[in-house]
Amino acid sequence: MCNLYSMRKSRDELLRLFRIARADEEIPQNMPAIFPDAIAPIVRLDETGSRHLTKMRWGFPPPPKGSRPVTNIRNTDSPYWRNWLRPEYRCLVPATSFCEWTDMRPKVPHWFALREERPLFAFAGLWRPWRGERKGRSGEHLLYAFLTTEANDLVRPIHAKAMPVILSEEEAWDRWLTGSVEEALKLQFPLAPMQLGIVTRGEVEDRG
Repeated sequence: MCNLYSMRKSRDELLRLFRIARADEEIPQNMPAIFPDAIAPIVRLDETGSRHLTKMRWGFPPPPKGSRPVTNIRNTDSPYWRNWLRPEYRCLVPATSFCEWTDMRPKVPHWFALREERPLFAFAGLWRPWRGERKGRSGEHLLYAFLTTEANDLVRPIHAKAMPVILSEEEAWDRWLTGSVEEALKLQFPLAPMQLGIVTRGEVEDRG
């Protein structure tokens, strides 16, 4: 389970890389540690089918018997996710690295990135509107979570259970945002281990 990631780029870099057609003015940027319930940038399609850079809160509402926001999505066969897998509720979650703690104590954070210089990539995300109370504020909220999959050979020795679904290329971004449910879910597999590296150990923030 990934409950911490970073996004260490500016709004302008997000606009350029993700080919954004429309963007909100106040976009969080240069975030070394993003925890559940934080507000962070996401990319979704607007009503014209163009990419819209906006911000949302991390974590779907908990299921009926749960108590914590749902940040990671593994079982996409569950009826809980069926409605939100439609293209209009898919999004890209920009990131530069993600953190997993060791399964054994002492729990040591390890940060994974595509390369040492930490280029932008995206998690395969879902979003939804929701009315309720979050962080002391009642009303309408826009919430997101992202898909996970089995851990690859690099992540597994640190955290064996899962890793995020990472989309690193334009073709994958477009397929995730616009493809059929069947085509989009073909992207739910682990990134090849040679495409990732451990860039920081023992730090709760990735300041690289």
